[in-house]
Parts: sequence; structure tokens; C-alpha cells
Amino acid sequence: MSEEKKESKIKKFFKRFWFILWKDNSLKGWLLSLLIIFIFIKFVFFPVLSLTTGTSLPLAIVESCSMYHTGNLLSDFNAWWQRHETKYTSFGINQTEFSHFSFVNGFSKGDILFIVGVSPKDIKIGNVIIFDPPGQSTPVIHRVINITQNNGVYYFSTIGDSNNGQLSFENGISQNEIVGKAVFRIAPFIGWAKLIFYENQKPVNQRGFCANQNLAS
Repeated sequence: MSEEKKESKIKKFFKRFWFILWKDNSLKGWLLSLLIIFIFIKFVFFPVLSLTTGTSLPLAIVESCSMYHTGNLLSDFNAWWQRHETKYTSFGINQTEFSHFSFVNGFSKGDILFIVGVSPKDIKIGNVIIFDPPGQSTPVIHRVINITQNNGVYYFSTIGDSNNGQLSFENGISQNEIVGKAVFRIAPFIGWAKLIFYENQKPVNQRGFCANQNLAS
């Protein structure tokens, strides 16, 4: 086969492929488009994003209401603080200090957070970190309330803003368990597109939107 015929076949192939991908409104074209998007996101977008951010989980969907503040984006910080003051002052954190923390109004189940890798020495009290505690099936996203160091290894204590106290695994989180630090909320509630498929696996009192749950927030 001549070089010209080879080039002609290649051009025809890509021309047809392009038509099916972007212009073909048939089921075949729609399925191919979804497949290409999936491959791009999984094998190109996320690997590049992980490399850029320095963490294996650059985008995290919030799966619980443990960091929810009543009102969410419109939360009244002063009113929230009055209900939680005792909890935080017991860790030496006052209202003025908390008001300068990231995510001062918390975030809600279904929100998508942007995560970056972080050196243990750069984590500060008040930062929101994501970590993999032993025995837990999914990572946890909570606020740092204490930092210690032992033999050159950093250990962190965290708490959920709407929780009455710490969970059993939240004292002494090793730096090796840290996945990254949350820096901002990308999209409120968009993560529900995934969470909706797993809601029936949760206890009844943990299903649905945070505003509909009985929280201490």
C-alpha cells in the first residue's frame, strides 16, 4: 500500500471518529463520548492533577455532616461559636483565633473540596486536613486542634466542627496518615451526584442533607 493511501485511510478514520465523538447524536456516539470523557478524567486529568497538587486525592467529596454549620454558606459565625465555645476553649482556641481559620463557616455533605499535599511541619492549628485513620473505610476531613512532635514525627489531633467531641481515632494522628490539606470549596453539593448511590448504606440518622439531620451545629 502506498504512503498516500495510508495517509488517506488515517485521515478518513479520524474524520469518522471525530464525527461520531462530537456530531453523531446516536446512542453509539453518545456512549463513545462518555467513554472518552471517562478515560480522559481517569488516566489524564486526575494523574496530572495529583502530580500538580502533591496528593493522591486532589478532589474530595465530603461524605458526612461532621463539619457542617447551621446555614452552611450563610452560617452565622457568632451564633455558631456560642454553641461550641466551650468545646474549643478547652483546647485553648478562642473566638478571635477561630475566626481566622480556614472554612470558618464549615462545609456540608456533598461539597467538593480542593486538596493539596502538605508537609507535616507546615500544618497549623485550625487547618482542615484529610487523613486515613486505621480501621476506617474512607478518609476523614476534620479540623486540627493540637499538634505534638515525638522523635521527629508529627502527631495531630482533630475534631469535627459539628461534633460534640473527638472520635476515638482523632488523638495522635501520625503524619504518615495525612493525605493532604483542604484549601477551598470548589462546588457546594455537586458531590451528591455520587453520594446518592450510597445513601441507603448509611444509618438512617445519617442520610440526607445536613440541614435535615439532628446535629449539634
